[in-house]
Amino acid sequence: MDKLFMAIATGFYTGYLPKAPGTWGTLAAFPLHFLLTRLSPTSYYSALGVIFVVAVLAAGSAEKILDRADPGIVVIDEIFGMLIGLIHTPVKAGPLLTAFILFRFFDIVKPFPVGWADAHLHGGLGIVIDDVIAGLYTLLVMQLLRSWLGW
Repeated sequence: MDKLFMAIATGFYTGYLPKAPGTWGTLAAFPLHFLLTRLSPTSYYSALGVIFVVAVLAAGSAEKILDRADPGIVVIDEIFGMLIGLIHTPVKAGPLLTAFILFRFFDIVKPFPVGWADAHLHGGLGIVIDDVIAGLYTLLVMQLLRSWLGW
């Protein structure tokens, strides 16, 4: 079971790629997003709910397995946060690249409450929730851009 938790937590081992595991994890969200966009809206949101629960469980388990708080190789949080940021984003190069850049910006800079959540919440939920908030910021900006630019 530990191997399964580690596979999920590390984004099927993308977290082990050299340099910037969070960026690799963010990129790993895109194939999953393309699969999710084929679902009905109800199934899409249900899948996001399931992925959230799995992400929290896998991240928390990986933290215990590795005996380290918020290990860098755990990227399921970036994957899930990026999936939030991609909600209703058109599957076109410009919007997808914009969402990627925005999410990485919010995940790295950690504007309030992203940084607060990162510093004060622990365990699987603490690992994932700051990326959820960064994903919500991304979603907000993407929807404004979608409205303004007609995406």
